[in-house]
Amino acid sequence: MENIYMLLEMLLPFEWVEHTFMKNAFLAVLLVTPLFGILSTMVVSNRMAFFSDSLGHGAFTGIALGAILGMGSPLASLIIFSLVFALLITYIKNNSRTSADTVIGVFSSTAVAVGLMLMSRGGGFNKFSSYLIGDILSITPEDLAALLLVFIVVVTAWAFLFNRLLVLSINASFAGSRGIHVFLTESLFAALLAVVVAVSIQWVGLLIINSLLVLPAAAARNAASGVKEYHLLSVGTAMISGVTGLISAYYFNMAAGAAIVAAAAVIFFATWMLRGKFLNKT
Repeated sequence: MENIYMLLEMLLPFEWVEHTFMKNAFLAVLLVTPLFGILSTMVVSNRMAFFSDSLGHGAFTGIALGAILGMGSPLASLIIFSLVFALLITYIKNNSRTSADTVIGVFSSTAVAVGLMLMSRGGGFNKFSSYLIGDILSITPEDLAALLLVFIVVVTAWAFLFNRLLVLSINASFAGSRGIHVFLTESLFAALLAVVVAVSIQWVGLLIINSLLVLPAAAARNAASGVKEYHLLSVGTAMISGVTGLISAYYFNMAAGAAIVAAAAVIFFATWMLRGKFLNKT
């Protein structure tokens, strides 16, 4: 890590780089924001904003279960519960006559209620409140190693799933006619979302994590003229928002997660107001 820190200090001669916690946070942003950027494209294209929001609610219960089971870090239970939660929603959504938004709403509200009951047991809710707003400045080198592993897994899986998800975003029946296993593809994508949400929620915050799965692609849609440009702009928006928000949070002494989302929102509204000019270019 020392070599990486020295490289950052050489490339970024700013006052905030002198702090180890800022260097760790900066590296975390470079690892996690591209994941939000690429996953965001399919969340928006497949109208899964409500689903991705429910994953944050499910993670809430996972945190509580980890604490009850006596785990020093609730990350393991968080990931396991988030995966089960995401896959169960996907299964019932595909095997029920109930509308998708109703199924997601039922699971989401139930997860929040159960999580609140477990966390508030014995008046112990305060120790979990940090998960609501997150704290990326608390990230450690060990956390960065875990993020790097998640980054590699997600990017590798994305390369395998991308074409299938792209066809699926057009029409599920059409995807099935092209030999794509719709349920398996949806399940794998839901699992990727669940893992990214579970791993990053302690640094981004439960209240705003869904925004990072929606805003990058929403902003990219305003400006993109093709699929490749759409994905590149989404990743670029996520990374620019991450770096801008982190540095703003340092200088203005505010929550980094909220500042990152605010930066992404600014980019969205800017592209929304300029979308006529982008369309005229095409």
